Amino acid sequence: MLRAADTLRCLLVLLALGVSQPAVASLATELFEDGNRLFREDLYWAALLRYEEARAAGLDTPALHYNTGVAHYKARQYERARKAFRQSARSPRFEALSHYNLGLTAYRAGASKEAIRWLRLSRDQESNRKVSSLSKKAIKLIRDAEKAQEVEDPAVVRSIERRFEKERPLADLDVRASIGFGNNDNVYRSPSDAYVDFAQAGNPLVTPEVVSGAFMPVDLNLRYNINSFKFEGFYGAYRLKGQYYQDKELDNANEFVHEFSFGNSYKREKNGVTREVYSAFRIAQHEETYFDPDNGDVRVIDDVDISERMNYRRYGPEFKFRQSGERLAFGMAFEAQLRNYEDVEVVPEYDHNYLKLLLHTQYKFAPTTLARLKVRAQTRRYGDRPSYDLDGRQRQDNPSVEYDYLSVAVGARQRVTSDLWFGVDFELTERIDGYVGYYDYTRSSFKFDLSWSPGRFDLDVYGRYNLYDYPNAFAFNDDTLNRRTLESVSGGLRASWRLTRGLSLVADGRHRSTASNDIRTQYDQNQFMLSVLWRR
Repeated sequence: MLRAADTLRCLLVLLALGVSQPAVASLATELFEDGNRLFREDLYWAALLRYEEARAAGLDTPALHYNTGVAHYKARQYERARKAFRQSARSPRFEALSHYNLGLTAYRAGASKEAIRWLRLSRDQESNRKVSSLSKKAIKLIRDAEKAQEVEDPAVVRSIERRFEKERPLADLDVRASIGFGNNDNVYRSPSDAYVDFAQAGNPLVTPEVVSGAFMPVDLNLRYNINSFKFEGFYGAYRLKGQYYQDKELDNANEFVHEFSFGNSYKREKNGVTREVYSAFRIAQHEETYFDPDNGDVRVIDDVDISERMNYRRYGPEFKFRQSGERLAFGMAFEAQLRNYEDVEVVPEYDHNYLKLLLHTQYKFAPTTLARLKVRAQTRRYGDRPSYDLDGRQRQDNPSVEYDYLSVAVGARQRVTSDLWFGVDFELTERIDGYVGYYDYTRSSFKFDLSWSPGRFDLDVYGRYNLYDYPNAFAFNDDTLNRRTLESVSGGLRASWRLTRGLSLVADGRHRSTASNDIRTQYDQNQFMLSVLWRR
């Protein structure tokens, strides 16, 4: 009965979402429609927030009360669902629907007699024959369940599944485009202080030049979906992401990536369990200049320009699976890539194979509290990049680099109010250098996230601290110096304001700093961006 009741309820909410609303203020209407969109994406708590905001903005209609009731039902807030359905039942247009859903809600709350009483009201009405028919079947299912624990009527489920298939569009196009203005106070990630470069002959004194500049961040996402099956669809997508500096003298800092992907996705909810499967094949071209961070000049070896050394193409498949229920969710992800870097002849290439396997699970201790566990294994196998010996020297006849990574992460999320939550994470990562272990390290990572969404305003704050422990590597790869040390701090703040349903103004601030006794990798950087984001 529970499975059929959920499915029948979903049918009726689709009918309600299509009902036209009276003329109301533009803001209230947009909030209501945004709530409907969030509901269709199974984000019930977020939908409830939008419905409440629409009510506060002046919207007071039977459709709002009805959709609020359905969202509460999906969020298992049965007492609140009852209250909302009683309000919508005052409208003749929603009376039958509301009585039917009051029956399902009462049954979910453990009140079978009350459920049958409401279902009889919806059965005996004459305004909606479909609801009347469904009510008769629901009454029978409740009675059968009480006698023999029968909880599903296959005929009803098949009928509703056919209805869902009709509601799903055959094809749709998703567009997300962002463009803006930004400023970077350390374009080339240069050290701020002069240092002695022990990696070069003669140990010269280097005085880095910290350069700032303005740039234009660009992010374009296009995705075309073909929903050819009941729960499964195919898609093709393109993404352009990059940053372009305004000053021609800073062209070496430009970077961008073009990515094409195609694949399929599957999603189905049954018996309160949602199962999602995603698979794709990605092809991408990454472009950036291989520059000297001390001054931003292109790198040259033996009078040969190697500025294109970091350009590469990557391609490969990926697969994701997730299953979630009322409290427990688990899943896995797999990714494989071939990365083909530009051949600059005078130095080894960075070509390598990359594999990643991720296993994850989460458990909800309460509707507002959950804990997560992630285990990640990765490997990189280089084709032409020689490994380092324990004395820090990279001899050309050494075997190619092989790195293996194993990470374990634990985290928790806590919702404080309907529009505010925060999370904390700790991750421990071990890297193993497959030759003699020169570049082994252990990394401890601490992360904090906070998200606040009051009305049309969204605010995200995040921070991360990484501490690396190198047991074998030396600063500047010089065995006369101390063991290498490295720690980094990064964080940021992103605020967005929805001007209209599809248009937002986004402000983004980021900070990153590293500290190391290998001064070449030490820098501080701040970036600020203001962008316009458009969604379709």
